[in-house]
Amino acid sequence: MSVHLLEVAPRDVSADELGLVLGAPAPAALVSMRLTDPDAGELVLGVLAASHVVTATSGRRHLTEQVSCDAIGIGGRRLPELEHGDGYRFSSRTVTVSRAALARRAGELREAAAVRTWLCAGFPGDPDALTALTADASEGEWHWRTWHLYPRSDAGVIVETESRWRP
Repeated sequence: MSVHLLEVAPRDVSADELGLVLGAPAPAALVSMRLTDPDAGELVLGVLAASHVVTATSGRRHLTEQVSCDAIGIGGRRLPELEHGDGYRFSSRTVTVSRAALARRAGELREAAAVRTWLCAGFPGDPDALTALTADASEGEWHWRTWHLYPRSDAGVIVETESRWRP
């Protein structure tokens, strides 16, 4: 269980700026959580001021996924709805919700992170500005999900991603 309140200005302040880059060197995370599984290997979930990074290692196989506002500038592309190849599958969904719905979702994510194996980080300026990640392994495959919440004065945007990697 891991809920963090960060004392850093977020660099990722708009869902429209998000991109995906695979295989780039992992930037230093503000907070991270390491998971291991005898069949799937090791997975590290990390929260960035610019969003999230996940690194997975299994034997000689290695994967780095970065969803961030920096991704496009380092060789990635705008956040796709679907990406797959070489044992990896990524999907994303972006929804605009009411401010009340965003607050409810933020509360649900903080509550889940307080009692489960999740990583959740809140950013200064708004209690609903947060990034949450969770992962598990099954039958030699890693599966992780992320949520990125962007409060606005009258609404909010939630970006959800889901990834699978079978080394």
